[in-house]
Amino acid sequence: MKLFYRLCCASFCIQLVFSFAANAQEEAQKNWPRFRGSDGNGVVADDPRLPDQWSTKDNVAWNVDIPGSGCSSPIVWGGRVFVTSVISEEKNVEPKPGLYQGMGVRDPAKGIHHWMVYCFDFNTGKEIWKHESHTGQPTIPRHPKSSYAAETPTTDGERVYVLFGDVGLYCYDLEGEQLWSRPINAKRTFFDYGAASSPVVHENQLFVVYDNLEQSWIASFDTKTGDENWRTEREESKSWATPLVWKNDMRTEIVVPGVSENRSYDLDGKLLWHFKGRMSSLVIPSPLVAHGMCYVGSGYVGDGHRPTFAIRPGGSGDLAENKNFAENEFIEWYQPQGSPYNTSQIIYGDYLYTVHDRGFMTCHNALTGEEVYGKQRVTPPGSFTASPWAYNGKIYCLSESGLTYVVEQGPEFKIQRTNDLAEFCMSTPAIADGRLFVRSKSKLYCLTNRGEEK
Repeated sequence: MKLFYRLCCASFCIQLVFSFAANAQEEAQKNWPRFRGSDGNGVVADDPRLPDQWSTKDNVAWNVDIPGSGCSSPIVWGGRVFVTSVISEEKNVEPKPGLYQGMGVRDPAKGIHHWMVYCFDFNTGKEIWKHESHTGQPTIPRHPKSSYAAETPTTDGERVYVLFGDVGLYCYDLEGEQLWSRPINAKRTFFDYGAASSPVVHENQLFVVYDNLEQSWIASFDTKTGDENWRTEREESKSWATPLVWKNDMRTEIVVPGVSENRSYDLDGKLLWHFKGRMSSLVIPSPLVAHGMCYVGSGYVGDGHRPTFAIRPGGSGDLAENKNFAENEFIEWYQPQGSPYNTSQIIYGDYLYTVHDRGFMTCHNALTGEEVYGKQRVTPPGSFTASPWAYNGKIYCLSESGLTYVVEQGPEFKIQRTNDLAEFCMSTPAIADGRLFVRSKSKLYCLTNRGEEK
């Protein structure tokens, strides 16, 4: 059964590749509505306008200064780029590259803070509007490398939904008018790292996950009114992954990883399936979908078990009741040590690529889980928080120092070149209509292949 399923997937993927090749320009993605794009996988159709080399001056259409601090990603819709930030009136701990193990900053940041939303023109970078969602002094600490603007906003093309996870949920129309807001009661989190899971929208529902040490939950909010549709408690405490709305041939479900269990909910918040995946002690990577399957993983660097699972649609109940992952019909394959800590994985063609925080990359067959190549160190050395993205036959990996490694797609590890923005970077970029948007510590860059501009 599994072999038959893989052959069907392979045949479908071949047809899909030819379809993309014939219509690449027509299918170039116009918008980028959420963290890692429409499907949450970080891959877009080939487009000659998208650059494979850049610097602070080369292939830069425009750049703008972003006041304050934020590690949220930009989103794009309808010729507008949206980004969030938090401005402090007092100096606080500055983030720096590298791995933080154990406790970080244990006290709330000092001074009055301003939680901001910015909207820029897609073509020029000109500020169209800005809005201050909240003003006050933080009541809880944050991870020393994070920000009070950690969550990436999302949009359905009518409204922009902004989550500041320990403060509130805010909704704006595209012209910047605030339509509604809902406060969020801040809870204690593991080692005071704070919230980070980004919201996702599906039809008329906005989904938010808040795992913490006191009372964890997933909830649905009405997109027009902000009214809470439902709330389901979660027995989790150390998960920060952005949920995935998985639209498969059987149904639409919400997949949320967790330390205790990986879970899927229906659109009414009812549990569909779950299983104890012996996940790592901290769960950060977000799920993604490819080849008709959902991929879930986590890989805290201090743990021996860092699993990746490929899950088939249609499951119910406990998917690993027999404790043997490989024997369950809805777990297509399982790899015990294949996942990263902070970054999310990417699937490009038949290959699943993993960028590890300490500067390694691995590749597995996305259909079978078989290793294509083991850990390959990037050079020059780098550390990673931003998730990779892909287009034009290449995978792009942005390090915390602002250096992007351009890696060839395929069964051999080869870095074609590196592109340097020479500034601290943690945010995962956005891609839309032939342009790449990269957020550094102080700026938002709009990058494009200037030779292909019309």
